[in-house]
Amino acid sequence: MTAAQPLPPLTPDEEALARALPRVIYALPRMLDADLMREQQLPLIEYMTLMHLSEAPGRLLRMGELAIACELSLSGMTRIVTRLEGQGLVRRIRCDEDARGLNAVLTDAGFARLRQAWPSHLASVRRHFFDHLGDIDVAQLGRALGCVAVAEGRCPGHE
Repeated sequence: MTAAQPLPPLTPDEEALARALPRVIYALPRMLDADLMREQQLPLIEYMTLMHLSEAPGRLLRMGELAIACELSLSGMTRIVTRLEGQGLVRRIRCDEDARGLNAVLTDAGFARLRQAWPSHLASVRRHFFDHLGDIDVAQLGRALGCVAVAEGRCPGHE
């Protein structure tokens, strides 16, 4: 479309989705956090930190990479890792490549804590999200949402 052509209005279904998505983005993490806190005394952001570390090679990530994965500032990530370090779940070590940088490393105790919390998180994600999707093609939805999240809205195969 050119600038001279008006955009078509959203259909009622598109409008409903456009309005629901911000509510989901806000509400879903709060519900998952509440369940993890109630059942595991573990905030969602700490669970996510342990999860990202568990999936990294050697269970190790640079602090900046971990912050990006958790969608936090570096200072926010430092506060989370400091808390987890105090519980023996994570430790920080100097980067081999850059002596100024720090890596966060998941300890065996941290991995065990993640495994302990995982069933609660799984049940919460199913209850608050997947149980509401019905017959929706989850793979297609995942790809579409992934494309929305890609920088500048560019997605392979949709350009």
